[in-house]
Amino acid sequence: MVKEIDARGLACPAPVLHTKNAIEEENLNSIKIFVDNEASKQNVSRFLKSQNFEVSVQKRKGDFHVTGRREGGVEPEGVAAEKQDTEKKKIMVMVCNDCMGHGDDELGSKLMVSFLKTIKEMGDELWRLVFVNNGVKLAIKDSEVLPILKEYEKDGLYILVCGTCLTHFNLLDKKQVGETTNMLDIVTAMQLADKVINI
Repeated sequence: MVKEIDARGLACPAPVLHTKNAIEEENLNSIKIFVDNEASKQNVSRFLKSQNFEVSVQKRKGDFHVTGRREGGVEPEGVAAEKQDTEKKKIMVMVCNDCMGHGDDELGSKLMVSFLKTIKEMGDELWRLVFVNNGVKLAIKDSEVLPILKEYEKDGLYILVCGTCLTHFNLLDKKQVGETTNMLDIVTAMQLADKVINI
């Protein structure tokens, strides 16, 4: 029997949290979640994949039916990856705006471009780059730093872009780099990071 969760009308990160709780409490290997927006569909799908579920999505009358199935007793990918990565220091950089500082926005925009070009100097310790609020505008089409971010992603940097923020600014379909994420992923990343830098 497939467990069904109706998460329509719920704000981020509730659909993912309901999914996570059901899987953990009932040790599920089959689950179907109903959501009503693209960001929730992406977040729930990515969470299920991180737990080694095979995911399929059907769109019906404006809603998404996200189905996950897995074989029992498999350790989630994220857990295994974190176990291998315990020796290296992990720095998470959270970008909350599309410009740096307050005052002159033109100057702030130049400073942010310079900052994002320069963070590669952190080397392997740069572990997550997270964009929230106005910061998500840096990950969309025509962003001045888009080529830089795409290069970082190609080199293996994990970039997270807040789905609720993209939806708020009506930019979900314009995102060009990174994974659409939710607050659960962001909070979990904060817990796992050795250091969090907020910009």
